[in-house]
Amino acid sequence: MTRVLVVEDSQDSREALQILLELEGHQVCVAASGEDAVRAVTESEPDWALIDIGLPDIDGYETARRIRAGHRAVRLIALTGHNRPEDRERALAEGFDAHLGKPVDPARLFTILGGSS
Repeated sequence: MTRVLVVEDSQDSREALQILLELEGHQVCVAASGEDAVRAVTESEPDWALIDIGLPDIDGYETARRIRAGHRAVRLIALTGHNRPEDRERALAEGFDAHLGKPVDPARLFTILGGSS
């Protein structure tokens, strides 16, 4: 079973991703902010973290840096409404393993997560 942390400030989006992932058999925990995400990674030790770039406290890039500093094994997916090639390049350069535009394509998400089962 893959453990996934969903970091999303929109409650509706966070809950939808949680339900989608749980229906596919993943163990899911959630966080609504970057600070909460950093704490949640320590507590839940996820295999993957889906991190919204536009978080209210610290942005997704800083959240990723903080997570990477203490938990290098966690694989990170950037979630963003910006889906241009340069947005993808920046996310990868900032330490994310993958980049997903919003709304999330479930098939693409499951393809990315599929390598971790």
